[in-house]
Amino acid sequence: MVVYRIDINSDLGEGFGVYNLTNDKELLKYVTSSNIACAFHGGDYNIMKRTVKIAKEFNVGISAHPGLPDLLGFGRREMQVTPDDVCRWV
Repeated sequence: MVVYRIDINSDLGEGFGVYNLTNDKELLKYVTSSNIACAFHGGDYNIMKRTVKIAKEFNVGISAHPGLPDLLGFGRREMQVTPDDVCRWV
């Protein structure tokens, strides 16, 4: 008998300070993996920490969803950055 598994993934942790864009805790009940917004991709360090903690409580896999400090280009333009910069952002 073949058993299939499907990974249900969601981008989470977006917001800044008191402004949360989604109900991450509710979404984490239904996904198996998540991409946590970090660096300059619409999340701050408090939201990142809280979202990772909740994901761990629900046994949801996590990965980083970083962005570059490029407000006008929405973090998508090529930039010259150092590995140390990236480490600190994520």
